Amino acid sequence: MAEKAPNALLRAWRTTNRLTRLETAERINATSVGVAERLACDEERVRRWETGEVRWPSTFYRLALTQLTGLTPEQLGFSRLMRDEKRKAAAGVLARNDHSVKADALAGVPRTVDLVGEGEDENEMRRRELVGLTGAALFSAVLHQPEPPHDKGQDTDDLAVALLGHSGLFDGPADLASITAMVAQAKRGYQASRYSQVIAGLPSLIRTLRAACSTLDGDERLRAHALSAKVHHIAASILLKQENKGLAWLAADRSLLAAHASQSPLAIGSSSRVITRALMNGAHHRVAISTAGTAAARMDTDLEQPSGDELSIYGSLLLSGAVAAAQTGNRHVTVELLDEAAQAARRLGYDGNHQWTSFGPANVLCHRVNVALWLGDAGTAIDHARRIDLDRLSTNERKGRLLVDTAQAFLMCGKHDKALHILRAAGQIAAEEVTGRPAALRLVRDIAATAPVSVRREAFEYATSLGVVT
Repeated sequence: MAEKAPNALLRAWRTTNRLTRLETAERINATSVGVAERLACDEERVRRWETGEVRWPSTFYRLALTQLTGLTPEQLGFSRLMRDEKRKAAAGVLARNDHSVKADALAGVPRTVDLVGEGEDENEMRRRELVGLTGAALFSAVLHQPEPPHDKGQDTDDLAVALLGHSGLFDGPADLASITAMVAQAKRGYQASRYSQVIAGLPSLIRTLRAACSTLDGDERLRAHALSAKVHHIAASILLKQENKGLAWLAADRSLLAAHASQSPLAIGSSSRVITRALMNGAHHRVAISTAGTAAARMDTDLEQPSGDELSIYGSLLLSGAVAAAQTGNRHVTVELLDEAAQAARRLGYDGNHQWTSFGPANVLCHRVNVALWLGDAGTAIDHARRIDLDRLSTNERKGRLLVDTAQAFLMCGKHDKALHILRAAGQIAAEEVTGRPAALRLVRDIAATAPVSVRREAFEYATSLGVVT
């Protein structure tokens, strides 16, 4: 008897249970895995699984499918597709040999991850893994044991009180120059991935700026509002990383209100980015797309001779919209927004940090990696990651996010060793991108839980060091 086509098996289960694709998607999202991981499955994603357009569902979707159907991914027919991926890996699609690395160098493609080929000696891989990630050996990153996660409870409580406050106190007259320096310091701390340190200082800074906005007049008041927008943006960004949805939304809303009060188009555009991310975090993806698109269109009306600040805010808004579109499974809109952002990056011509955006060609590639993950295209995500030279990224926060995304892509491809080593490198470069983010800690846990024998001990020890398993 001929083997039933892999994509027919999932469809057969759905048909037997008299479910539409939309109902199947909703049930996937309603599983405990779906709720915990905030999955955003829709009928288009189910269709792509059934037609084979997505060759291997990502980790958490596999767990949710198993929970919903009572069947393993292999029983649902994905095992043969996974074998296809392994054959592609052996052929060099997912793993490059030394000759292809040299070819990349000749073609001017910057080396990023020195990937190990199929069948290569594991000890040799351990010596070579990650060399070239930043233009310097990261062997120490692989061996580094990060400190346990920081206890954020008290800091978050203090921040909540500050966000909810309606007045501020000054010991003396407002010194905008001093306040501006403190805001810049907080921004630098955030981009250096020192989240616990930054969040500890935000309550005082928020109260100081609230008082300045209420006591100053004229242009100084407008400047104070613009600074307040930035500080609340920082707060929202950290809270989003910590998955504190309620406080993150409050901080993002306060950021946008302050930006409008400042009457600065750049401040409004920048704060629209964090509102978009807060909407995505709450699964309001279509509203997020609309918000980012509207804000970008508002800026686009006057970009004949844009400044670096304007191009960077504009491009970053497009990237936020692209991620939101990817979370709905809308490939057409996603690609359109990414391409527009890439055009803005080319106009800028370099990877800078205007308005604290880290925007530029390399940052667009970073978002292509993230978007490919949302669309379930792990191989595409890895291909994009290979093209990125970490030295071109201006902040450790951006480098850490890219490496975590790359680790997720390798795990989706069943490459636990690479996923683990790249994740440890992320922890070395931007420690709190791993220790301070529940999503990254879940990734550590998932690697440890599913690792093959050859990697299991190392993965378990690393997870234990982070307090993920005991």
